[in-house]
Amino acid sequence: MIVREKPNAFQLFFILRGSVVPLIFPQIAFVTLLGIGVAITQYYYPNIFPSFTLAPLALLGVALSLFLGFRNNASYDRWWEARQQWGQLIVASRSLSRQISSYIDINTEVGAQMQKRMIYLTIAFNHALRHQLRHTEPWDDIKKYLTKEDMLLLDQSQNLPDAILRLMGQKLGACRDKNLLSDFLMQSLDDHIASMAEVQAACERIHNTPLPFAYMLLVQRTAYLYCFILPFGIVASQGLVTPLFCAIIAYTFFGLDALSEELEEPFGLSANDLPLHAMSRATEINLLEILGETNLPQPIQAKKHRLE
Repeated sequence: MIVREKPNAFQLFFILRGSVVPLIFPQIAFVTLLGIGVAITQYYYPNIFPSFTLAPLALLGVALSLFLGFRNNASYDRWWEARQQWGQLIVASRSLSRQISSYIDINTEVGAQMQKRMIYLTIAFNHALRHQLRHTEPWDDIKKYLTKEDMLLLDQSQNLPDAILRLMGQKLGACRDKNLLSDFLMQSLDDHIASMAEVQAACERIHNTPLPFAYMLLVQRTAYLYCFILPFGIVASQGLVTPLFCAIIAYTFFGLDALSEELEEPFGLSANDLPLHAMSRATEINLLEILGETNLPQPIQAKKHRLE
């Protein structure tokens, strides 16, 4: 995710990091070159292109804008829902760890060990969910919070975050068996684990259910078609300025399309995706502080205005 101070009006024209210009530069260049070719041809051969009314282009442009706007809104809704789910995960993780540290008696060796194990598993779940959504290897981040028995058990799992939640449920049951928690507190802690499971399910739904491909194909085809016929429709009235208008319109339409594609998959590593690494690291730090540990990892900092 891009994090930076709001640029001034002059800087806006030169910012590339976080912009979609590098992604759509080939399309903009092609449409601009097409506009240059049409404009030069019209200049030397004034009657080669007939004069068209701009009404069809205007109507098609309005329709395309509506399609792009709808798709952009749908993509942003997915991005914002994903951010809300990770916000809920942070709340559930902190609340679970706070209650565990408050209500499990650490004056006994079993209580202290169980408190530490539950909070460590909560940290491991946050990292495991991030890696699952990004299709990356989680073990470097979570193995320090697991025992050898946990590693053997989780290594066989097809869904690592869900397996960690099951392991947390087993540890919670062990707390009840050892009379470390009352039934009322057990229910409260189990509700937080269930909330974490709901977040995982919601993130998996967003991740595994993209916007319909046919809709994306319709929008992209229409955008290409519009930008390709645009120079021929406006060259009679705009003359040598045609390439400028072509570049601006291509930037707008192709830019909205590219931005929608980035927001549609909010868990990736693109510049405008969610900073899952920073959020899971912040949760890790908070939960280790609850345990009273002082050797804390460093927060993830933005590099060149980009936070991952």
